[in-house]
Amino acid sequence: MRLKPGRVIQLMAALLMTAGTAVMADGHGEQLIAALRAQPADARERFVYRHPAQTLDFFGVKPGMTLVEVLPGGGWYTKILLPYLGPDGQLIGADYPSDIYAHLGFFSDEWLENRKTWIDTWPPEAETWGGENGASVNAFTIGAMPDSLRGSVDTVLLIRALHNLARFEQRGNYLNTALKDMYDILKPGGVVGVVQHHARNDQPDEWANGSNGYLKKSFVIARMQAAGFEFVGESDINANPKDQPGDSDFVWRLPPTLVTSRQNPQLREQLQAVGESNRMTMKFIKPM
Repeated sequence: MRLKPGRVIQLMAALLMTAGTAVMADGHGEQLIAALRAQPADARERFVYRHPAQTLDFFGVKPGMTLVEVLPGGGWYTKILLPYLGPDGQLIGADYPSDIYAHLGFFSDEWLENRKTWIDTWPPEAETWGGENGASVNAFTIGAMPDSLRGSVDTVLLIRALHNLARFEQRGNYLNTALKDMYDILKPGGVVGVVQHHARNDQPDEWANGSNGYLKKSFVIARMQAAGFEFVGESDINANPKDQPGDSDFVWRLPPTLVTSRQNPQLREQLQAVGESNRMTMKFIKPM
């Protein structure tokens, strides 16, 4: 069910206080709180599921960094990151290769054609989200990383971006290519932060292959380690034990998409009560 405005305000107050507590020790709490407070109401309502302050703190994101956000989409995290990274920072968007969208099967030919120019059209749009003191913006497509970016990045964020790369791996080596790009673009000691819909260990591997949105933790760790990264920690800040999918479920049944309940108010209410998906949050580094 939808949170009442008064409840949202209470939750926001608690979350913003937590944000300040989480990062104030390194002196950047005020910048992050300001970026969170500047978000529109519909974005702030999702803080209770996405925990941006705690997530960014766990990954060690700080103003002035150069950061890659893989699959920034509509900019939910981008709009927080740009003002938080500030004028000394840089945010680089990394999009899927254009042909992966064709595999998804629901985009029009016109949309697919327009997507080919994303690296040119997205940066000027995203720059408007950062305000007067936001980070600079750049972009590239996975599989076509400019050599000039090699070894230049402090942090890569893979937030709910791995499942389609894994799902279509056999069609185009997408996951291997993405992880190689992320390894190459990071500085030694750079961080990869992963937030991903979390499949239980007891669920079939063929169900948890990304096609339903979920991946197993063991799969993600194994693939990251095979790409050369070290697994250094995890957090339950984005866990939601209410999300217990069956083997016929997919993640898009849950908020905000609610695909399966658009014509069923009772089911919709049940799924809204579950909330957004159960998510693993893991931190990896590129060895020095």
